Amino acid sequence: MDPESIPTDRDLLLRIARELKDIRVMMTTVVTYMRDAESEIPERMRRFIMYMHDVHDICNLYVEGGQQVPRHVHAEMERCDDRYRQILEEMHTDGGTFEKVRREMAADPFNRWDHTRQLAKPPTPQEPTE
Repeated sequence: MDPESIPTDRDLLLRIARELKDIRVMMTTVVTYMRDAESEIPERMRRFIMYMHDVHDICNLYVEGGQQVPRHVHAEMERCDDRYRQILEEMHTDGGTFEKVRREMAADPFNRWDHTRQLAKPPTPQEPTE
């Protein structure tokens, strides 16, 4: 082996520094994409919906096979239904993720649908007490 082809400690450190910089840049890009996606649909909601969809698919497997959905699967679907409603209410409350998105959407004059109807109404002023 040619002694000139053996990397020095400095060469190795510079290579490691370049790789760490590349990793940092790529991670920053990924985190930016994640934050952008979560500004529309939070990861918690996305994962729950995927789970609920999976339970729904299990129900359909039984039905397509000509069988009744077992009670424990049906009970989980009922639980998911209530939990979905709860999460939606939380996301639509004042300051919730969906409420913020809906406010942005309501400002678009070219919407096909009226998104202002689901916005929280401004609080009514309180009468001064004497």
